[in-house]
Amino acid sequence: MQAHLMEWLNLGVRWIHMITGVAWIGASFYFVWLENNLNRANPKDGLSGDLWAIHGGGIYHLEKYKLAPPTMPENLHWFKWEAYFTWMSGIALLCLVFYLNPALYLIAPGSSMSGPEAVAIGIGSLIAGWFVYDFLCDSALGKRPALLGFILFLLLVAAAFGLSKVFSGRGAYLHVGAIIGTIMVGNVFRIIMPAQRALVAAIKEGRTPDPTLPAKGLLRSRHNNYFTLPVLFIMISNHFPSTYGSQYNWLILAGIAVLAVLVRHYFNTRHDSHKYAWTLPVAALGMVCLAYVTGPKPAPATPDVAKVIKYQPLPETAVGGVKAADAPPAAAPAPAAP
Repeated sequence: MQAHLMEWLNLGVRWIHMITGVAWIGASFYFVWLENNLNRANPKDGLSGDLWAIHGGGIYHLEKYKLAPPTMPENLHWFKWEAYFTWMSGIALLCLVFYLNPALYLIAPGSSMSGPEAVAIGIGSLIAGWFVYDFLCDSALGKRPALLGFILFLLLVAAAFGLSKVFSGRGAYLHVGAIIGTIMVGNVFRIIMPAQRALVAAIKEGRTPDPTLPAKGLLRSRHNNYFTLPVLFIMISNHFPSTYGSQYNWLILAGIAVLAVLVRHYFNTRHDSHKYAWTLPVAALGMVCLAYVTGPKPAPATPDVAKVIKYQPLPETAVGGVKAADAPPAAAPAPAAP
C-alpha cells in the first residue's frame, strides 16, 4: 500500500511540475517572440513598437511602452507564480525520487557514500550554484555577456563532471538541471521581479527609475531564455540511458546543452536576421553525431582457432603418479608354508 501511495504522490508532483513548467517556459518563449516581432517603424509617442496578431478567432493589438503609460492600469498582470511553483514542485520531486531513499537512484553503484552525505552534496550543489552565478553576474563580467556566458558554461560542465563522479548518472543529470532551475527562479525572485516592482513604484511616485535595474533584469532574463532547452532535455533524460549511463555522460550533457543553445539562438534571432540560420542545421548534425558516438559498440571478433592442449610426461621416478621416494615400502613376502 505504501508503494502505491508513493507512486501516486510521485505522479501528482511530477504532473504539477510539468504543468507549471510548461506555463513558465511558454510565457518566456511568447514574450521573446513578441519582443522580436514588434513593429518599431514610426511608433506612436511613448511607444517602442506594436504588434497585430490573430489567435483563437480573435484579433489582438499589443503595444509596448518605452517606459510606462501616462496612467498606470488598475490591473497589471505579473508573470512570477509559474516560476515559483515550477521550482517548488521540482524540489519536492527531487526529495521524493532521490532524497527519501538515496541508495536507490542517487548514490552511484558500489559507492561507500552514506545517504546523508549524498543528500548534503546535492543540496549544497544547488546553494553553491546560485551564489557563484549571482556573484559572477554582479561582477565586472556582467558587462561582458559573451565572456560571462562562456565562463558559466564551463562551470556547469565542471559541475556535471564532479557530480557524475559521486552520483549515479541519473542523479548527476537531475542535479545539474536542479542547479540551472534554481538559478532561473533565483533570477526571477531576486532580480527580475524587484526591478519590475521598483519600476512600477517609481512611475506611480513620479520618480525617475533606477536605470541599472532593468539592465540587470535583461541580462538575467536572457540567461533564463537560453537555459530553458537544456533544462527541458534534463527533465526527460531519465528515459534515455545512452546519455546518462555513458562513461562520458557529463561530456554528452555538455554537447546536448550546446546544441540546445544553438536551437534557442536560432529562434531568438530568425525574425531579425538570417545570419544565424546555420545554427539549426548544425544542431541537427550535432545530434546525429552524438547518436552515433553513443551507440552500442560491437564486441571484438575472436579468431576461430582450435585449442591445443599440451600434456607433460610424468617423471621417470614416478610410480603411479607418486615419486618413488615418497611411495610406501613394498610389503614383505609371506613365509612359505611348512
